[in-house]
Amino acid sequence: MKMTWQPSEEGLLQIIQLLKESQSPDTNIQRAVQQKMEELNKYPDFNNYLIFVLTKLTTEDEPTRSLSGLILKNNVKTHYQDLGPAVMQFIKSECLSAIGDQSPLIRATVGILITTISSRGELTSWPELLPTLCNMLDSNDYNMCEGAFGALQKICEDSAEVLDSGAFGSERPLDILIPKFLEFFKHSSPKIRSHAIACVNQFIVNRTQALMNHIDSFLESLFHLASDDDPDVRKNVCRALVMLLEVRIDRLVPHLNNIIEYMLIRTQDPDEGVALEACEFWLSLAEQEVCREVLPAHLGRLIPILVKGMKYSEIDIILLKGDVEEDEMVPDREEDIRPRFHKSRNLRHTQDGSLEKAPSENGTAEDDEDDCLDDDSSLSDWNLRKCSAAALDVLANVFRDQLLPVLLPILHETLFHQEWEIKESGILALGAIAEGCMSGMIPHLNEIIPYLIRCLSDKKALVRSITCWTLSRYSHWVVSQQHDLYLKPLMNELLKRILDPNKRVQEAACSAFATLEEEACTELVPYLGYILETLVFAFTKYQHKNLLILYDAIGTLADSVGHHLNKPDYINMLMPPLIHKWNYLKDEDKDLFPLLECLSSVATALQSGFLPYCEPVFKRCVSLIEQTLNKNQGFAQNPDQFEAPDKDFMIVALDLLSGLAEGLDGHIEKLLVNSNMMHLLYQCMQDSMPEVKQSSFALLGDLTKACFQHVKPCTPQFMPILGQNLNPESISVCNNATWAIGEISIKLGEEMKEYVPLILNQLVMIINRPNTPKTLLENTAITIGRLGLVCPHEVAFMLHQFVRPWCASLRNIRDNEEKDSAFRGMCHMITVNPGGVVQDFIFFCDAVASWINPKPELREMFHKILHGFKDQVGEENWRQFSDQFPEQLQERLASAYGV
Repeated sequence: MKMTWQPSEEGLLQIIQLLKESQSPDTNIQRAVQQKMEELNKYPDFNNYLIFVLTKLTTEDEPTRSLSGLILKNNVKTHYQDLGPAVMQFIKSECLSAIGDQSPLIRATVGILITTISSRGELTSWPELLPTLCNMLDSNDYNMCEGAFGALQKICEDSAEVLDSGAFGSERPLDILIPKFLEFFKHSSPKIRSHAIACVNQFIVNRTQALMNHIDSFLESLFHLASDDDPDVRKNVCRALVMLLEVRIDRLVPHLNNIIEYMLIRTQDPDEGVALEACEFWLSLAEQEVCREVLPAHLGRLIPILVKGMKYSEIDIILLKGDVEEDEMVPDREEDIRPRFHKSRNLRHTQDGSLEKAPSENGTAEDDEDDCLDDDSSLSDWNLRKCSAAALDVLANVFRDQLLPVLLPILHETLFHQEWEIKESGILALGAIAEGCMSGMIPHLNEIIPYLIRCLSDKKALVRSITCWTLSRYSHWVVSQQHDLYLKPLMNELLKRILDPNKRVQEAACSAFATLEEEACTELVPYLGYILETLVFAFTKYQHKNLLILYDAIGTLADSVGHHLNKPDYINMLMPPLIHKWNYLKDEDKDLFPLLECLSSVATALQSGFLPYCEPVFKRCVSLIEQTLNKNQGFAQNPDQFEAPDKDFMIVALDLLSGLAEGLDGHIEKLLVNSNMMHLLYQCMQDSMPEVKQSSFALLGDLTKACFQHVKPCTPQFMPILGQNLNPESISVCNNATWAIGEISIKLGEEMKEYVPLILNQLVMIINRPNTPKTLLENTAITIGRLGLVCPHEVAFMLHQFVRPWCASLRNIRDNEEKDSAFRGMCHMITVNPGGVVQDFIFFCDAVASWINPKPELREMFHKILHGFKDQVGEENWRQFSDQFPEQLQERLASAYGV
C-alpha cells in the first residue's frame, strides 16, 4: 500500500499546531494538548498524520518531526491492537522508506519506531523487515546504511532472545546477520563500525550459537579494532572483551596477557566513557579463577592506574559543588532524595538468643551500607571513580596483603599530598582496601587512624566526607583497641562532623556513626548522654534528606545499646523531637517509613520507658494498616478507578507494632483489648506481597510471647495460613512463619496436637533440604523441638527422618531458652521412640556435648538417655561405639555425664 493515503491540508495544520504547542513550557497548554491527543487517538488515521509528519514533511523543523514520531511510538506501544492492519501497513512502509533520511535525529526516531513495532507486534509478523534492513546495509548511500544499522542495533538490543529462538522456523536470521555485522567491523565510517560491534555484543552473554560459530573471526576483528581512533568503537571493543571474559574465557586465555596490557592502556583512555568500560574488566577478571595466575605480574602497573582513576574529575567537582563548603541552610530539592525501601522485620534468633535481621530473599545478609563504595550519593551514576574503587576493593579481597608492597608507597604519597583532590583519592583507596587487606594494614593503623581523625577537620568538605566513610571501614579495629586511644577521639570528631555546616559531610558522618554503633554496641553506653545531645541537636539543623539518615543513626543506636537507653534523662532528650516529627507527618507521607523504623528500634530498647508514648503510636499504626488494607480492597475490586496502595505503610506499621509488643511485653494487652488488630493481622497474613506476610508473622510471634490470650482464639484461623507459608522458596516469610509456630506451640501446649499434621511434613522437608540458609535451619529445628516438647507422640514417629540434621543445626548455637525448650522436646521424643535415634545416636551425643551449662532438668534428661542407651547395648558395644567419637567429645561426655 504505497502512499495511497494523503493528508488533508486542514488536518495537517491542526496536527502541526498541536505538536508546536506540546513543546510549550506552560503546563496548562500541555494538559490541553494531552487531552486533544487522546481525543484524536479515537481516529485511526491520526497515526497516518503522525508518520507523514515524521517521514515526509521535510519543510518542518526536525524536533517537531521527531516529536511526531515519538508520539506515534507511544501510540503503537499502548494501542497496537486497535490500530488496524491498513494503518499498521502504511506506518511500516513509511518507516522503511525514511530509514535513510538526511537527518541523524529523524533516522534515530525512525529506528526507535521500527523496534517498537517489531517488539510490540513481534518480529515474525513483519517478515520483510530484517531482509530489507540487511540489504540496506550494502547501500552506497551512507545515510541509508547508518539508518539501517541504527534500527538493527535497537532490534538486537530489544529482541535478542527472539532472534536467537526458533520463532522464524527453520531459518535463523542470526546465521545471516552475525557474519554480515562482522564484515562491517572494517568499514571506513567509525559510526558504522561502532554499530556493528554493538549489534554483535548483544549476543555474547547468551552464548548465541550463530556467534559462537564465528567466535575466532569475532576476536580477530576485535583485536584489529583495539586501537581505533573513535572512542565509541573503543568503548564497544572494551565492552565486548569484558563480556567474553565472563562467558568464553577459554577463548581469551591464550591472549590474556595482551588483553591485560590493552586494558591497562584503555583504563587511562582520555575519553572517560572508554576508561570506565575498560575499568569494568578488572571487576570481571577478579571473579575468574585465572586472575590469581595472570594478574600478579601486572599489579605494579594496575594499582597506580586504579588509584589515579579514583581522583575526582573537574566535572565531578562542579556537579558536587565541591567549592561550596557551607550549605546547611540550603533546602534540599525533592529530586535529590532517593526513594527509600523499607526492609521488613525478619526474625532470627542468634547464638546468644537475641533478635537480629535474617538473610534477605537471596540468602545474603541484609544491607551493609558501609559497603557502598564512597559517598557520592548525588553522583549516583556509575563513574570511573566508583568503578576504580570497586575494582581495588575486589582485588584486595583476591590478593589480600600481596597488594600492599605496591599500594603502601602510593598511599604514603597520596595521603599526604598538598593537592586536596589527590589526598582525597588516597583516603578513598585506603577505605576500599579495608576489608581485603585488613591483616596487613593492622601494623600501620596506629599511625593512620589518628591521621584520619585529624583529616575529619580538613578545610575541604569532600575530604571530610570521604574520611568519615574510610574510618567507618576500620571501625571494627578501632572498637577492639583501648577506648582512650582511638574510639573516644574518633567518636568526638564524628559527632562534630554530624553537626558539620556541609550537608554532604553531615550525611557521611551520620552513616559512619551508624556503622560505629553497630560495631561498638554496649561499649557506647558510657558516652550515651553526649551522643544523644548531638543527635538531638542535629534535628534542629538538618534539611530533609539528612533527617532520614539521622533516623537511621538513632534507630541503630537503640538497637546497639538496648535497655541502657531506658533512663529518664535520655528519654526526655530523645522522645520529644521524634514525637514532634511523628505528629507533623501526614499518614500518606513516605518520610513516615524511616521514622517508624526508628521508633520500632527505640520502643524495643526503651521497654517500659516507652509506655507514655505507646497509645497514640499504637492507634496510628493500626490506622495505617487499616487504611492500606481498605485501599488495597478498593484497587482489587476497581483497578481502573483506584490506584494500588503503597504497602510499605502497612509493613512499617506492622514492624513498629512488633517493636512495641517486644518492648512493652504484657503492657500491649491493654492496647489490643479495644482494637480490631487481630482481625487486621488475619488479613495481612493472607496478603499477596511476601514482605507483608513476613512482617505479619513476626508480629504474630511477638504478640504470642507478649499476650497470648488475644492470639489463642484466632489460632484455628491462623495455623492453616502459617502451614501454607512453610515454603523455603521465600526464605524470610518461611523463617518468620516457622518461628511464630514455635512460639504458639510453647503457649498452646498439648492443644497443638490438632495442628501437627498441617505443619510437620513441611518442617521435616525444610530441615532436610540442601542449601537451606543456616538461620532457617536453626529456626526449623527449634520449632520441631518445641512441637516435640508439647506433643511428643505426634512428632516422635518421624524422628529417624530429621534427628541427624536437627542435631547438626543446633549444635552450634549458644545455650539459651529456645535451645533449652528444643532439646527438652528432643529428649521427650527419644523417650517415646528410642528406635528413631539409634542410627544417628552419635549426632545426638555430639549435640548434647555442645551445651556449656544446661539447666538441671535438661542435664538429668541427657544423663538418663545416655545411660539408658549404654545399658541397652552393654559395656563392650558401648566401648566400640564410643571409640568412634573424636577425643574431645569422649572427654566432654565422660566428665559431664559419666559415660
